[in-house]
Amino acid sequence: MIKLSLQSLCYRDTFNSGEIDLFGMIEKAKEYRLDGIDIHFAHFASTERDYLESVRMACLSAGLHICYIGVSNNFGMVGEEQRAQVENMKKWIDVAQVMGIQMVRSFGGWVPEGESEESVWPRIVSATKEVAEYGATKGVMVGLHNHNHGCAPATGEQVLRILDEVDNPYYTHILDTGQYRGSPGASKGERGVEDVEHNFYGSIEASAPRAVHVRAKIYRIASGSEAWLDYDRIMKIIKSVGFNGWMSVVFEGQDELDEVSAVPLAVEFLRGKLREYGV
Repeated sequence: MIKLSLQSLCYRDTFNSGEIDLFGMIEKAKEYRLDGIDIHFAHFASTERDYLESVRMACLSAGLHICYIGVSNNFGMVGEEQRAQVENMKKWIDVAQVMGIQMVRSFGGWVPEGESEESVWPRIVSATKEVAEYGATKGVMVGLHNHNHGCAPATGEQVLRILDEVDNPYYTHILDTGQYRGSPGASKGERGVEDVEHNFYGSIEASAPRAVHVRAKIYRIASGSEAWLDYDRIMKIIKSVGFNGWMSVVFEGQDELDEVSAVPLAVEFLRGKLREYGV
């Protein structure tokens, strides 16, 4: 049965304003009776052992599983800049090992101006292979998060391609329902409108069989239902592939509704969809 977790970026603005810290987010997840939490690396106040232990114990006390640490990397960089990205990923893999967290999130890479996806692809794959191999030595999975906004991989076909080219059992897939090319929340066209030139839902369908975690993006929830993404269609895809992993609540509609009001609505909406589709 799919379990729900809180993605700490749901409280991006509240965190940045200093109104909440990671421990406050853990309390919010407990308050909403969620089963887990995914922690963005920027929300750790420290990587000192005592602090990491305090976070781990707070989650244990709240009955929360820590699904993964979300690292924001860019393997599209070159030279020493890319080397720094790789080393930072390794640092957070070490943190995950210390905390007993099974996975670290990884992007592919952004395509620099003047380059093409094909020209940047080999160095994205090379850096990813190194990180996945390092993760394997630590017993920590590296989860590929599909992304758009100039990043690759941005389609289901590209996700399958990089998973196959890296070809490491410690390299797996975190499926984001709102981040494929053509998504109303991630297209290069009008925000809130699906780009029909790209088969957005087809990308979800293509990579869903490889996913171990789903990030359920929420963009417009003031009505109590997500308005931009068709979750009836998404849930049918997820159910059809027998997905039984974790699903994160990921609110990114701060331009419509404040986080304190929106997150509980998002939780109830997704919880209702899981019940409706028996997953």
